[in-house]
Amino acid sequence: MANNAIGVALLGSTGLVGSHILTNLLTHSSVARVDTISRRTPSAAESSPNVKLTTVIETDTSSWPSKISQLSPPPTIFFSALGTTRSQAGGLENQSKLELDTNIECAKAARDAGAKVYVLISSNGANSASMVPYLKLKGQIEEAAKQLGFEHTVFVRPGIIVGERGESRPAEAVMRFLATSVGKIHSSLKDGWAQDADAISKASLAAGLKSLAGEAPAESEKVWIVDQAEIIRLAREE
Repeated sequence: MANNAIGVALLGSTGLVGSHILTNLLTHSSVARVDTISRRTPSAAESSPNVKLTTVIETDTSSWPSKISQLSPPPTIFFSALGTTRSQAGGLENQSKLELDTNIECAKAARDAGAKVYVLISSNGANSASMVPYLKLKGQIEEAAKQLGFEHTVFVRPGIIVGERGESRPAEAVMRFLATSVGKIHSSLKDGWAQDADAISKASLAAGLKSLAGEAPAESEKVWIVDQAEIIRLAREE
C-alpha cells in the first residue's frame, strides 16, 4: 500500500450508520483498502464486488480481535459503529459485553497492529455517571477508549439517527418520523437534535482523516468529540 493510501478496519458495517460508513469509505479516493469484521455479509459486499473491500464473516464475536490482528496490511484507522439494543442482546449485561468488551478488545487489537486513529460512533449525552443505562454504557466505552493510547481518538456523538433500520424500534421510529417530517420543512428544524445516518458517516470519515493528517482542532488533538453541530458541519464539508 502506498504511503498516502489509507487502510481501514470497520466494525458495525451491517448497521444503519456502519453501512453508510462502508459505502463512503469505498468511494473515497484516500482510502485504498477496507476490511470489515461482522456476523453477516454487509449489503455493500452483496450488491457488487469492490476491489477495496475484504469481508471477514464470523459469528463468534470473541474471535474478532484475533481476526483484526491478522489483517494484512494492518489498518491505519479503526472505525467502530458496533451497537445493539438491550432487547436484541437479551439484557443489559449482554449488551455491555458486545458494545463495551468487544469494542475495546477489537480496538486494542487494531492499536497493537499499528492503527493510529480510533473513530467510535457514540451518542449524544454519553456519560459514565449517567443514570440512563444506555448513556452510561456509551460513557463507559468512551472512558475505556481514552485509555488505549491511540495517537488520535474520535467520539462521534449523534442525537436521533435518521434512516431506515432493518429491525423494529417503535419508540425510536416515532422520533425518526418526526425528524424526517420537520426536516422536509427545513433542515435546521432537525439538525440540532437528529442527524441523517449518511451525514453521521461522512462526518466520521472526515474526522478520522483529519485526525490522521494532524488537522483535528488544537484543543482536541488527542481526543476529539464531534457533537451534533459538528456532525452537520463536517458532513457538509465532506
